[in-house]
Amino acid sequence: MCARGVSWLASPSVTGSESYHRTRGGPESMVRRVFYSGVDRPNPVGRSRGQTRDGYEAVELLVNDAARGSRSAMDESEKLLRWFESQKRLLPWRESREPYGVWVSEIMLQQTQVQTVIPYYLSFLRQFPTVEDLAAAPLEQVLAAWSGLGYYRRARQMHSAAKMIAESLDGFPSSSRELERLPGVGPYTAAAVASIAFGEVVPVLDGNVERVMARRLALAEDPKQSAVRKALFGAAASVLDSEQPGESNQALMELGATICRPKRPVCDECPLKQDCLAQQQGNPESFPAPRRRRTIERFELAVAVVRRDSSILLFRRPEESALMAGMWELPNVPLSRSVEVMAGAFEGKYGGCWKLELTDTIINHRITYRALRLHVHLGEFKAGHSVAEGLEAAWISREEQVEYAVSSAVGKIVASCCSWY
Repeated sequence: MCARGVSWLASPSVTGSESYHRTRGGPESMVRRVFYSGVDRPNPVGRSRGQTRDGYEAVELLVNDAARGSRSAMDESEKLLRWFESQKRLLPWRESREPYGVWVSEIMLQQTQVQTVIPYYLSFLRQFPTVEDLAAAPLEQVLAAWSGLGYYRRARQMHSAAKMIAESLDGFPSSSRELERLPGVGPYTAAAVASIAFGEVVPVLDGNVERVMARRLALAEDPKQSAVRKALFGAAASVLDSEQPGESNQALMELGATICRPKRPVCDECPLKQDCLAQQQGNPESFPAPRRRRTIERFELAVAVVRRDSSILLFRRPEESALMAGMWELPNVPLSRSVEVMAGAFEGKYGGCWKLELTDTIINHRITYRALRLHVHLGEFKAGHSVAEGLEAAWISREEQVEYAVSSAVGKIVASCCSWY
């Protein structure tokens, strides 16, 4: 399904640069927008292949302004930019177009709410003000700065990318193609950084923009399907302002976050409402179709709080862990009805000799799609304070926690049962 007045000859699925001009032999109002795409896949039906540039394939998008009446794609872009200028939120990463800060914010905002990111972003840039500072910092320090933000793989990949930029590249990558070569940078992040920091004319397609465009076209199919994603990409491209691509992209993302919300969208305040098919049909919340949620996995764990003076005993997760690799956590084992059985499990996992005392404290904690129910025990660790081979352990005080990449669950647990900490 296509929006009225829009003919998609092609909608590139990856980012690239753009030019646009009038078509030959067609109506004067027909504009051809050409995106140079590096995607290497069979030619789908309806795709118009063109010349190549630097090994990149040209794919075309035709936008028929005449079919829109007096409104054009350019008019839509201008409406969107005017709305953004008057309604945009004041966010710290919008104060500068410096590429390093833009990149840090885009990585942090992946799967994390804006209000959660703000203090982490400010603190992170105070600790690592340049990409060179980030590259030179030990990974442990970077993980500690990230502690509590979740999805720690992002921090590891950011650190690797910073080292690549500082040691192997001639400055910060300035195009979406180059940015996608960095660890942890996909098409969306590359497009966002390239357009905002360097003015590359390339659309973004994050979750907010997907929702805006799915409603604009009244597409109920899954946005992750290839054909649907191409249509959404093309729709985003049609309202992209070629002179202010960074502002234009941010405006679309802001629109999805504040107006075209998943629930209770404020359609009357939307600058693009006139050409929104979902709004015209009166059911915008029906688009896009709800995604199938991953089944929540539930775990019952026994957690031991072992005290020595004003410090607690923490263990470092192995680097090869699927979750929270390298993070420091309280010792834990699967819950059992028998304290003796659990003590044996602690000894088998961590070494030494354990004694446990059950408390009344139970903490619920989520890690992605895993729901943890943590049964807190006060513990004693004896037998020479030996640690199982291959594990790292440390006695860490509250003041020292800032130096370690500590799981956020630790803070929840000690706050609930350890007034002395």
